[in-house]
Amino acid sequence: MEHLHQSFTVQYNYNVFFTSSLFSPENELLNSFLLSLNPAVTVKKILFVIDEGVANAHQELVAQIKTYFSSYNKTQLVQDILIIPGGEVVKNDTRYFDQVLEAINVHGIDRHSFVAAIGGGAVLDMVGYATTVAHRGIKHIRIPSTVLSQNDSGVGVKNGINYFNKKNFLGTFSPPVAVFNDELFLSTLSDRDWRSGIAEAIKVALIKDAEFFEWLEANAAALAARDTTAMNYQIWKCAKLHMEHIRSADPFENGSARPLDFGHWSAHKLEYLTNFEVRHGEAVAMGIALDSVYSNLSGRITADEAQRVINLIQQLGFELTHPLLQVTEGNSPILQGLEEFREHLGGQLTITLLTGIGSGEEVHEIDAEILKQAAEILNTQTVTIQH
Repeated sequence: MEHLHQSFTVQYNYNVFFTSSLFSPENELLNSFLLSLNPAVTVKKILFVIDEGVANAHQELVAQIKTYFSSYNKTQLVQDILIIPGGEVVKNDTRYFDQVLEAINVHGIDRHSFVAAIGGGAVLDMVGYATTVAHRGIKHIRIPSTVLSQNDSGVGVKNGINYFNKKNFLGTFSPPVAVFNDELFLSTLSDRDWRSGIAEAIKVALIKDAEFFEWLEANAAALAARDTTAMNYQIWKCAKLHMEHIRSADPFENGSARPLDFGHWSAHKLEYLTNFEVRHGEAVAMGIALDSVYSNLSGRITADEAQRVINLIQQLGFELTHPLLQVTEGNSPILQGLEEFREHLGGQLTITLLTGIGSGEEVHEIDAEILKQAAEILNTQTVTIQH
């Protein structure tokens, strides 16, 4: 018999909204959005899942949500708002994944209803995964509460949980129906979490936009000093560059190239080696420093360009390296991260290195001796890239 062939295209559309006081009764943005989707459906429910850290920092949040939906009552709020821990524990322990699925089941959340997650990237990742597998896909709304989730992970198409001690071993590609970035959530962040997300802006600027990198250099002091105007622009620009890349490249990562993972191969391993005591953004900043110095030592960028990267990372208040990033003889733990990254890519090892400020290239092998030299340079008290 003649074989059969199938081919079709599915179009995804979603907006990232920027607002303040999302749950103020005077702010109609969320209600208007909910009403705009499938207006013919008469009964829509919405279940909220909130990061415990956000709930503790904004103790009026649950009451505000309930007041909001009593004012705008076209969408039925599930009164039992689920509060779960934030951070990597929520991706490492499957009981929280099960809790979300149980809430979806108990409250009858169907494919015309919504699950809204408020929290950092880990909570958004886990809840996004749960909503994707429940009923083969429930509408998921992301409300990121950290710099890192507002400018990077929260605006993308990936979700997942950690399994077998491997980051994002289980997961899917499933875009949200909308993202709402509320600047008020950033006001209660610790200095450490405020700073952490800026690492993703350095990353995307280095591989995509030299002008944005220059803006980061010029505004590093303002960002470090928690200037809201500077932070809001950084988040908007970084989110824009991420979304443009997703739209124009390989959104579901069918190939092995991951330019948006610049600086991440060592960062992911470092997170695990430190039991996540090092924040994701902090690990990414160290990974960017390592790969930038490697790019210089391997003849891809100048010493001046590498020094600019190092200076910016330090001006923002990041550490440049960690003892576990040192490359030792034999089976160095950080070198194991290269093989795990290759496995995560699903093909040959593909690492992005810099060819200039704002541009990069893919390589398929890393020289351990050069990597060792790069790590040693970063381990010196005053880092100066030699010409």
